[in-house]
Amino acid sequence: MESIFTYQWEIFIAAEILSVIMLLLFGITRYLLDRKQLSVIFIILFLVLLIMEAILGIWVYQQTGEISNFQIIITIFVVYACTFGITDFKRLDRWMRKIIGKWRSKELLTERDRAIMAKQKNPTYIARKYRYSSIIHLIIFASVQFILWIYGLGGTESILDYITDLSWIENGDYRQSPYANETAFGLSMVWGIIFIVDFIYSWSYTIFPSKEDK
Repeated sequence: MESIFTYQWEIFIAAEILSVIMLLLFGITRYLLDRKQLSVIFIILFLVLLIMEAILGIWVYQQTGEISNFQIIITIFVVYACTFGITDFKRLDRWMRKIIGKWRSKELLTERDRAIMAKQKNPTYIARKYRYSSIIHLIIFASVQFILWIYGLGGTESILDYITDLSWIENGDYRQSPYANETAFGLSMVWGIIFIVDFIYSWSYTIFPSKEDK
């Protein structure tokens, strides 16, 4: 058990690499080798690795009793896999069918797949998709920050004070912030920058829509 705690980052990185390999093996066995039953095993292994990552994060928290970078990173990866990751996997699946289909000189994409791929090039659809994703990101970001603030402040009484006076962000000292420790403060600041950039980028498709490819 001590070795697991010592090499927690290495185990997590190895699990992520294996997860990507499992997805690629899924496409190879299902579409290149035409072994559909075997391909299901790789999806199951991918899910097992995801569950193991979540269990590892919970176990490390139980050992330390503190929220560290490790738990936050694992949480982000697990939440991504269960939300946006599903859509990205479907996109990867269509891409693998398109590429492998060309290699085999066999049509692996359905009419529905082609319709979806064509729709994803439509500026109106792209703008709407990014609006929805930005709103979901906003909800997740706000929810996590709310939980961290309650944890750091020990309640909700002082939350309004920190919202109306953001000077604690400029100070850069977690002890003057609503966060419980430097880790939560630092990662929240980084996430906040990413969120602002992502939000502006997402809404740029609505404010400055691109022209549809003919």
